[in-house]
Amino acid sequence: METLLNIYYLGIKELRSLSRDTMMLVMILFSFTGQVYLIATGVPQSLHKAPIAIVDEDRSPLSTRIINAFYEPYFLTPVIIDQYQTDHGMDVGLYSFVLDIPSHFQRDMLAGRQPALQLNIDATRISQAFIGNTYIQTILNGEVNAFAQGRRAVITLPVELEIRTRFNPNLSSVWFGSLMEVVNSITTLSIILTGAALIREREHGTIEHLLVMPLTPFEIMSAKVWSMGLVVVVVATASIIFVVHGLLEVPIQGSLGLFILGMLLHLFATTSLGIYLGTLARSMPQLGLLMLIILLPLQMLSGGMTPRESMPVLVQNIMLAAPTTHFVSLAQAILYRGAGFGIVWKDFLALIGIGGVFFALALNRFRNTISSMV
Repeated sequence: METLLNIYYLGIKELRSLSRDTMMLVMILFSFTGQVYLIATGVPQSLHKAPIAIVDEDRSPLSTRIINAFYEPYFLTPVIIDQYQTDHGMDVGLYSFVLDIPSHFQRDMLAGRQPALQLNIDATRISQAFIGNTYIQTILNGEVNAFAQGRRAVITLPVELEIRTRFNPNLSSVWFGSLMEVVNSITTLSIILTGAALIREREHGTIEHLLVMPLTPFEIMSAKVWSMGLVVVVVATASIIFVVHGLLEVPIQGSLGLFILGMLLHLFATTSLGIYLGTLARSMPQLGLLMLIILLPLQMLSGGMTPRESMPVLVQNIMLAAPTTHFVSLAQAILYRGAGFGIVWKDFLALIGIGGVFFALALNRFRNTISSMV
């Protein structure tokens, strides 16, 4: 009982210390509000309202047909410009695409001369440039073929393909991006908060006070783990309810309580990792550099950005030792597909095992280095 009380009161001390760190509070608030919103809506994975201009030197029925083929939500209404406005418009970023239809295009096409169209692409907008190039070529081929044949060709296949898009029927990148950003922020903040809490003890000199008290390293470390984990749980849950589900209108298919339980197990591992990194770093800049080395593979190879199945088998097997792999898996299963405990129990079990190993390693490192942290 005395150990539990020590852990409880030390955790309250950590929460009070965090409440006086204004910059850390701002970072926590922004990570689970503004950053989630910006990531979800700022960089669409599909073409969305791309600005396009058309230089129509032909002014024929075919060129008019091509112009009318570009419409929302993939493209903005095409702006008709002359040839001399092309360079200036692309230099200042007014248009992502400029299509130049030459004179006598329709006449040459009907005569079988294979006239050329010029498509100028602003490749600094890399996501729109790559996807939009394919979209525009498909649109042009379809409109020219339909005009040449006098009708749209209907291809009859020997089989009929019935497509059902499940879990995200509109293929909205907001649904995917918002929840995965919350998952990434949970990992990032949990490591930063525990690592920063330990370094803050050293910088403020309070580590000396802890050493002269009848406290064990287990109690000191456990207090930092539960207090910083609690902060992340509260703000992440609020972010899912008010930002993701409320503001962005992303449906939550499964049990939020089951997800929070998985989050707690994940935080058990990542907060322990934060303590371990805090014992290695001597200052906040050093902790930041260590974070770069750790977070990039954790987030990029865990399945939150690209499917794990597309990675080399060796990488897949190595990343099974990372808590983020199992957390992303259970988060996607619960929040997207409405999975129950019977489906995600293996990920829960893996997080318990990984968290236990991380906690033991961090505690051993903390116990061996706490006296040298003064």
